[in-house]
Amino acid sequence: MALALGRALHQVEALARGGVAIVGRVQFVPFRFEAERLDGADPRVEILALAGRDRLAGAHVHRMPADELAYGVARHYFRRPGGKRVMLLGIPGSPVFMEAYQAAFAAEEEAPKKVRGGEGTLERLVGDYLASPDFLRLAPSTRRAYRRVMERWLDMAKRAATPGAANDLLKKIRVLMHFAIDGKWRRDDPTLRIKRFGSGEFHTWDEPQIATFEKKWKVGTRERLAFALLLYTGQRRSDVVAMSWRDIDDGLIRVVQTKTRARLWIPLHPSLRRVLSAAPREHVSILVTEYGKPFTPAGFGNWMAEKIGKAGLPDECVTHGLRKAAARRLAEAGCSANEIASVTGHKTLAEVERYTREADQKRLARAAIERLSEQEKNKRSQTDRGSLGKKPNSSAKSKPKKADGAP
Repeated sequence: MALALGRALHQVEALARGGVAIVGRVQFVPFRFEAERLDGADPRVEILALAGRDRLAGAHVHRMPADELAYGVARHYFRRPGGKRVMLLGIPGSPVFMEAYQAAFAAEEEAPKKVRGGEGTLERLVGDYLASPDFLRLAPSTRRAYRRVMERWLDMAKRAATPGAANDLLKKIRVLMHFAIDGKWRRDDPTLRIKRFGSGEFHTWDEPQIATFEKKWKVGTRERLAFALLLYTGQRRSDVVAMSWRDIDDGLIRVVQTKTRARLWIPLHPSLRRVLSAAPREHVSILVTEYGKPFTPAGFGNWMAEKIGKAGLPDECVTHGLRKAAARRLAEAGCSANEIASVTGHKTLAEVERYTREADQKRLARAAIERLSEQEKNKRSQTDRGSLGKKPNSSAKSKPKKADGAP
């Protein structure tokens, strides 16, 4: 490594004098070259020439040309990304230079890693959690959401202004507290007794609203295709935009959820089959933009909001409400919580119950009233048997009882 570095930097020094040099398979021309691998060198070592500055990237050595320095003498420096710059004395390849390089390299290796916050502080806790496998194994979108909320909490720039934001913050704090307990920072969860605020939920589309959208956007349109995928698979928009024609096999569609990484096989509903059969198969993705490109989740959400508005539906009808409508329909069909979760991909029954609460209430209320009605019918039928409960005939007069021996 040291020999290859010395040879390379020696050739770079010749480059500053306008020469052309060859090291291994690398041909150097002033500020321009092809191929960047040194024979016999560490595979990380590559030589770059950018705007007059020669850099040995893998070795973290930078050369400043003489015409850019005040004293007119070229200098070489050692610096890793994000680290301090250390000047290297001597001519490149010389013992003095290599000794300085090795010393700088070793010092950087031994330098303690930067840690965030003081020992036992919340800032240190957040920093350790964001660098932990628990955090890194989350989906990228989830990691961004967690980081954003935790950073906002730490900065204390503003307090949660809505019940929903406060509940979200509480959820992330609880994740941190569980991480702290696992790491022996704490023995208890101080958020355990903190109650969530009552907050609004996404509106669940009802059947008239579903019919209104379907009346506006007929089978064969891209709008109806998107709608059917959302309604009959019960998936999030991020999962629907990722669906491809290759995911359909033997009457099932395969889904790998972005948020939970759950792997699902969902049978195709007859109505979804009909819509899919009318859709063009010109691209790998089932849903594409007017330019033939796959949708992004955010772009798809905006596009659906526009189409929902054109159908004349109220603002409460949003894309996520179709996922709730799918769960509602399953609940109304008598599916158990586990059966519903097998379609929607929810990991906890509490989440499924949140989506199906209204449907369960309606079904239970109907069952209760039906039982009450049946009980009243039974009571009436029992009282109607024979003469039980009949009003006596008032016209019939009782005859006086004859005395013994009377004629």
